[in-house]
Amino acid sequence: MAIHVLDEANRCLNCKVPQCQKGCPIHTLIPTVIQLMLQGKLDEAGWMLFENNPLTTVCSLICNHENQCEGHCVLGRKGAPVHFSSIESYISTTYSTKMVKGPAPSNGIRVAIIGSGPAGLTIAVLLARKGYQVTIFEGKDKIGGVLRYGIPDFRLPKSILDDFEYRHLILKDIKVRPNTTIGGAISIDDLLRDGYKSIFVGTGVWRPNTLHIKGETLGHVHFGINYLNNPDSFHLGERVIVIGAGNAAMDVARTALRKGVRYLQCFSRTSTVAASKHEFDYAVLEGVEFIYRKIPVEIVDEGVIFADALEKEDGSIEQLPGTEKLYPADSIIISISQGPADKLVNTTKGLKANSRGLLQADEQGHTSRPEIFASGDVVNGARTVVEAVAHSKIVAEAMDAYMQSLPKDGASAQ
Repeated sequence: MAIHVLDEANRCLNCKVPQCQKGCPIHTLIPTVIQLMLQGKLDEAGWMLFENNPLTTVCSLICNHENQCEGHCVLGRKGAPVHFSSIESYISTTYSTKMVKGPAPSNGIRVAIIGSGPAGLTIAVLLARKGYQVTIFEGKDKIGGVLRYGIPDFRLPKSILDDFEYRHLILKDIKVRPNTTIGGAISIDDLLRDGYKSIFVGTGVWRPNTLHIKGETLGHVHFGINYLNNPDSFHLGERVIVIGAGNAAMDVARTALRKGVRYLQCFSRTSTVAASKHEFDYAVLEGVEFIYRKIPVEIVDEGVIFADALEKEDGSIEQLPGTEKLYPADSIIISISQGPADKLVNTTKGLKANSRGLLQADEQGHTSRPEIFASGDVVNGARTVVEAVAHSKIVAEAMDAYMQSLPKDGASAQ
């Protein structure tokens, strides 16, 4: 791998105005990192990556590089771009084992992080660097959120997250309370009672969107986010239909094939797929059959009845009557994105959400309650990991400013 990485690094033109950096949502200093590595300063390059993006090891594997850094590389205009994803992965994973620095001196201020997905982990690390006493409350048994329970292991090995927990959380004395849902036995007001001066909400979007068609409750019908949570608990049979064509649907389809499904069809309402070209190409390579311009009408025991779809110039889609056809399947998986759960909003007085259930927050993460901040998917809907990290960096600064503005005599609850 190192030889390949060096070959890629040597192709970098070290542009004075790096378009790759502009294409990165978190503005990673790509040419600088590459030059540091080529100069034998691997640790400096690694430190720079993690300082800018605590989730750099994750992003190097799952970012949509073809539309971001690599998609903006000038070499890609006439040939192959510099594959910074491979360079970033090599540097970050090599350097991560050297991260042994303990916690920053404590400033005595407690902060609660609700949810340990990309946004929550980013906020936790950034505030711990400033000396805050951080506790993460995670509803599942391990940290990672969608990174662990929504992305297959073949795309993001769980060992990456386990290493993150040690290097970034345990060594920095960030406390984690697993299997703890805020809005149940513990409320946000309980946290404030116990001295947390600010609370960050990054609970993600775990409620599957539904089709609202007849047959959706039948026993052979499942939701994509539930399937990815624990694929081994499902018995799908040999023939499976996936309804949806985004990146999550690609993860569902490719996982199902790895778990023994023999025939997998993926249905899209339009003439294209919403997934990235990279994910689509691999799905095709691995045997997924794509069927376009189909609208699901009804789910029956034998499979799904689809009708033809007509795409109009205004972007709307019309179902063509008389075109209904049964497509057989042993199991059906619906993967058409997700929305937020409403438990936290329902149990927290004054915390406002919009009509979609997403928390109302400004660009700095301020919600309708001054001590509560939010970012990530629970605010913006399902987005990319690097977008969540980029937004969370802004929110972390706003949280720091808010807590530093509090009266000092009330800021040191221990």
